[in-house]
Amino acid sequence: MTQAVEDINELIGAVERDVSHDPFPLTGLDHVLFYVGNAKQAAHFYSTAFGMTLVAYRGPEQGYRDHAEYVLRSGSAVFVLAGGVHRQAAATQHHERHGDGIADIALEVPDVDAAYAHALQQGATGLEQPHDETDEHGTVRVAAIATYGETRHTLIDRSRYSGPWRPGFVAKQPIVAPPAKRFFQAVDHVVGNVELGKMDEWVEFYNRVMGFTNMAEFVGDDIATEYSALMSKVVASGTRKVKFPLNEPAVSRKKSQIDEYLEFYGGPGAQHIALATGDILRTVDVMRAAGVEFLVTPDSYYDDPELRARIGRVRVPIEDLKARGILVDRDEDGYLLQIFTKPVQDRPTVFFELIERHGSLGFGKGNFKALFEAIEREQESRGNL
Repeated sequence: MTQAVEDINELIGAVERDVSHDPFPLTGLDHVLFYVGNAKQAAHFYSTAFGMTLVAYRGPEQGYRDHAEYVLRSGSAVFVLAGGVHRQAAATQHHERHGDGIADIALEVPDVDAAYAHALQQGATGLEQPHDETDEHGTVRVAAIATYGETRHTLIDRSRYSGPWRPGFVAKQPIVAPPAKRFFQAVDHVVGNVELGKMDEWVEFYNRVMGFTNMAEFVGDDIATEYSALMSKVVASGTRKVKFPLNEPAVSRKKSQIDEYLEFYGGPGAQHIALATGDILRTVDVMRAAGVEFLVTPDSYYDDPELRARIGRVRVPIEDLKARGILVDRDEDGYLLQIFTKPVQDRPTVFFELIERHGSLGFGKGNFKALFEAIEREQESRGNL
């Protein structure tokens, strides 16, 4: 294992594990595919505001008549931004229903055929049978299965490929000069929102199909405010390299953030991506300077003596966190720092989390109330609470 891989694993709270006997072994999260209204402009946004580097492209110029696709990378985190170039393209149809959204959470596997066969045997719906994509740089083996809503998991093995991304893509010069230091290095977890009564069904799906284990559960007062509530369970691969919190709304006095998402997205889908960083203070500073908007945390959160007693010493002064609106939480394994963006498109749907872990394997349970109250303030400003 290289030092870079070890560093990434530490950032995302991964653990060592022999996966050779797993029925559905996973190497890790390969990439996240977004269907967007304008991929060229989205690529510019994620390059400038998120510090990602454009590395590959394919579109009509390469003979792909349906989409323009831009591949951006930051460490091990890879976003593929696809825009339809005509009305019948899959991205165009998806965007009409959902707005900009996550269509595919792709998983790297050592054996596509075995993973796909196991998934179907366990009741998953196949979308693409295993097949090769080949060019002068080698071969990529891919397949795809369905999950909640219109979200899919592409299963991919690129171990025999040396090209810029996958067959059909060409190397592309960065849109802007890459930052001297990456803003973030990896995807920590991806959160899915499903309909009322469906959370346990999808938790069981990941348990059965992929052999994921239940990592955490948040219900009742853990995850409610005076006005709105939700329920959440976290499933994860054995190595913890792939973690999927799954949320559903709960009965409450007013519309929860999950209700708002389901309404504006038009059904279940991926709500947010948590991005792992080793320096959250710098990342927030540079992203905010580039125009990224973050949820506002009131000063009272940081002035609470119970918070200061609970978290103990962390690597930066509370005043520095307060100045940036960064939340902090501690559990039995360590602590974490986190902050959430506002939605990054016109619909109040997809947003991002920045997370810096120091031993903690959790998800900021102690911050839920402050976070949800901040989201509710945004909902109220939009007239959606």
